[in-house]
Amino acid sequence: MPDKATSASVPLTPRPPRVTLRLARGAMSFIQPDESSAHGYHYEPYVPQGGISSAANLREAFKSSPLLKKNEGGRALVVVDSPVMVVPVEEFDEKAVTALYRQTFTADEPTRVMWTVLPSLSAVAVFTVNKDVKLVADDHFSDVRWSHVCVPVWNHLHRTSNLIRRRLFVWFHERHIDVFSFQQTRFRFVNSFEAAHVADAVYFILAVWKQLAFDQKADELHLLGDIPDRENLREELHAYVRNVFMLNPSAEFNRAPVTQVEGLPYDLITLYMK
Repeated sequence: MPDKATSASVPLTPRPPRVTLRLARGAMSFIQPDESSAHGYHYEPYVPQGGISSAANLREAFKSSPLLKKNEGGRALVVVDSPVMVVPVEEFDEKAVTALYRQTFTADEPTRVMWTVLPSLSAVAVFTVNKDVKLVADDHFSDVRWSHVCVPVWNHLHRTSNLIRRRLFVWFHERHIDVFSFQQTRFRFVNSFEAAHVADAVYFILAVWKQLAFDQKADELHLLGDIPDRENLREELHAYVRNVFMLNPSAEFNRAPVTQVEGLPYDLITLYMK
C-alpha cells in the first residue's frame, strides 16, 4: 500500500512594518520599527535641498536614503504638514469638502484634498497633498496611506485631557504653533499660527486663552514639541497664567524606547505610542 502523500507547511514570512515618511515645512524624515536598530527604530532625518520642489527633494531622498531604498515597492504611511481644516463629523460631506477646503485655504501649487476621520473627537481632519509628491510616493510604494502630522498628537492629548481642569495645548514645530483644546469628545478650539519668535507665540497663546475665557489660576497651559527659548517663554507666560507645564516625552511616556530616538518629532512619538 503506497504511503500517503504529505505536504510540509511552509512558514509565511511576516511583512515588514509600514515605513513612515514625515513631510513637513522644510524638513523630511523617515522611520520604521526595527528590532536590530537602537531603541527598536530605524530613524533617518533628511535635509531637503533649497531651491527645488518637495517632489524633487523626495525623489532625491529615494536615491540616498537606505531606509527608503529598503522599502521600495512596499507599504508606507506618509504624514504631511499642510494647512488642516477640522470639520464636525455630522457636517462632513465628501462631495462638498474639496470646494469647502479651497474656499478656506488658497494654494500656489497643484494639490489633492484628503481627509482622516477622528472617531474619538467626532471630527474629520481635511488637508492637502501636493500632487507631484503623491505621484512620487505612488511610484515607489505599492500601498500608500496618507495622514496629517496633527492627527496622532490630537488623539494622544485628547486621551490625557482632564475633565476637571480645562487645558490649552500648544505644540511647537517647524516655526509655527498648533493651539487646541478639548471639551469632552469635541474640539473646543483648534488653529495654527506662524510663530518664529517667542513674542509671537506668547501673543497668540494669550489671545486664545482670553478668547476661551480660561481661568488664570485654575486652568492649565501645556506646551510641547520643539519649544524655543524655554525659560524666557515660561517666564513670559507665567505673568498671566499660573499653571504652565512643558511636557517632556521621555517622562510623559515613562522612558519608552521610541522617546529615546534622538531628534524624533513629537508627532512621530505619539504615532508609535498609540
